Amino acid sequence: MITVNINGKDYSAEKDETVLAVAKRNFIYIPTFCHNEAVADYGSCRICMVEIWTKKGKNKLVTACLFPVEDGLKVETNNERVLFIRKNIAELLLAKCPASAEVAEIAAQLGVYETKYRIEKDGNKCILCALCTRVCDEVVGRKAISLVNRGINREVAIPFYDNAAACIACGSCVYICPTNAITMTDKDGIRTITMPNCEMKFALRKCNSCGREWIPEKQVKYFLSSAPGLTIEEFDLCQSCRK
Repeated sequence: MITVNINGKDYSAEKDETVLAVAKRNFIYIPTFCHNEAVADYGSCRICMVEIWTKKGKNKLVTACLFPVEDGLKVETNNERVLFIRKNIAELLLAKCPASAEVAEIAAQLGVYETKYRIEKDGNKCILCALCTRVCDEVVGRKAISLVNRGINREVAIPFYDNAAACIACGSCVYICPTNAITMTDKDGIRTITMPNCEMKFALRKCNSCGREWIPEKQVKYFLSSAPGLTIEEFDLCQSCRK
């Protein structure tokens, strides 16, 4: 165990834990968008910036979700310098995602209600946190979506914007998106997943008992092909009717 000082108070930590992990465990609030415990950290949104001092006297601003703690590290999560940077990042996010209520909420917590930067795209909610691409790759194992293009044209997309061959309609990207930029609806036997630049539709399988449409047919096919021993009959009943 090592000792880390956060906002003037000492805390015990495991070597190589991140600043964010130690802060969260001790109920110290640091705002985040691109962090989720289900996937590896990425550090894209930068809203979790904190100021650190090492034993050797090195002082700098770092992303709390990526920076590993070390013995004797001093961290300030809410001082004047940190707040100045966070407010500027909040303004950039407001310009990037003017339609995101979640971005507006965190910006308001920082006292930011408008941005001096040019609005990039009306209606945009995607902050390019890459949580959707990471969960699809690291958890689902499909790599059905990715970040494409560069600079101001950077965006999340499926291959060629219309090729959903790898997607199994599990909805993991929808559940993990922090700004509701990706949505999903199940209606009339069809699951529709809507991304900022495309829409995908998948047929749903009905439960033989209650008639509820409960799982995408494509997901069933994926399970059958990846788990030897499974039979199609195991998907005849929804979770509720199996009890």
